[in-house]
Amino acid sequence: MREAARDAGLARVVAPVRPTTKERYPLTPIERFMTWRRPDGTALDPWIRTHERLGAEILAAAPASQTMTGTVAEWERWTGLILPESGEYVIPGGLSPLRVDRSADLGVYQEPNVWLRHA
Repeated sequence: MREAARDAGLARVVAPVRPTTKERYPLTPIERFMTWRRPDGTALDPWIRTHERLGAEILAAAPASQTMTGTVAEWERWTGLILPESGEYVIPGGLSPLRVDRSADLGVYQEPNVWLRHA
């Protein structure tokens, strides 16, 4: 992407990055998760760490980078979970909880990302 941007005469690339290990910490807000560091000072998340090693800078959290909605039955099928009441659920592979409103027959999942800038 950096090469394509350079070829197009652009000075930088800004991209939303999906942290690969965030799914292990779905209850932790992305704003905190993106600041976590290993003892050597590098980013805890390997995908953020890879981008930083390539010279990227963390700009900001994108707490609702992508929103997915579906009926309760759809979310039960997609996740393999039974969602018996309204509330928040940790879902397989999810970076944040799924919010279920049974009276509205609606599940809403907002996936966070991290904005990174490559010079």
